[in-house]
Amino acid sequence: MGQYGVPEHTIVHISDTHFLAGERALYGAVDTDAGLTQALRQLEGSGMQPELLVFTGDIADLGEEDAYRRIRGIVEPAAERMGAKVLWVMGNHDDRARLRVELLDEVAATEPVVASIRLGGLRVIALDTSVPGYHHGELSAEQLEWLRAELAEPAPEGTVLALHHPPIPTTIPLMPILELQRQDELAAVIRGSDVRAVLGGHLHYSTHSTFAGVPVSVAAATCYTMDMVAPRGRLVGLGGGQSFSIVQVYDDRIVHSMVPVGEFPVVSGFDNAFVDRLAELPADEQLEAFSKHVAPPA
Repeated sequence: MGQYGVPEHTIVHISDTHFLAGERALYGAVDTDAGLTQALRQLEGSGMQPELLVFTGDIADLGEEDAYRRIRGIVEPAAERMGAKVLWVMGNHDDRARLRVELLDEVAATEPVVASIRLGGLRVIALDTSVPGYHHGELSAEQLEWLRAELAEPAPEGTVLALHHPPIPTTIPLMPILELQRQDELAAVIRGSDVRAVLGGHLHYSTHSTFAGVPVSVAAATCYTMDMVAPRGRLVGLGGGQSFSIVQVYDDRIVHSMVPVGEFPVVSGFDNAFVDRLAELPADEQLEAFSKHVAPPA
């Protein structure tokens, strides 16, 4: 059915989980474990088989060892059941040394945490925009040079970049102070390359833009979200509206879809038998069976 067929790759984009040690509630109010667990439960229940779960930073709110161990214990079994890899990206709340030890099984080190992996012919690169001791983002000259070298040889199906601080505008009060600095330097590296999409987090709301001619998609958080229509001048975090994104990669486009986290009442739908019957029909008969208006009963 339809003109596009099935995507060549499916990636799940999750951001800003903000786990605390000891299962403590974030701000004394937000059950971070429950939000992420619900998101993964929805994914598994869908029967979807993504190739990759990418977490774009602020995995642990205070960079605590127990927080990393706990989130790993939740995510990795679910990823294994779905047959997916996991890519962890550094955020401004994370600790490089502890993240390396607890999530990557590496020795403690404070260098930027970067990675380049392949999903068949698609390359996914994780950058580290964190600045130790600060909440704004930066990319060092060394990291940009590493990225330039990685992109020097195009991947057969292009590249997706994952980072925490998205290189796009935000009108939320105070957040522009914490944006990625010197964005022109990153633009110079990716413009004209095989980069097809940039995935980001940090903002705690879902938004989309372009950067250096490349689409940018920001996933909202699974912990709390920002109120985009708060009274002028106020920065307000809400215990609702959490979501993650499904990234579906086709040969000539990438589709980003936001998925609300939660259990909601079902108000309409069609069962599997109906969908299967339609799938067996020729295209013109599908239009007659499903597209044609049906007059309401007299």
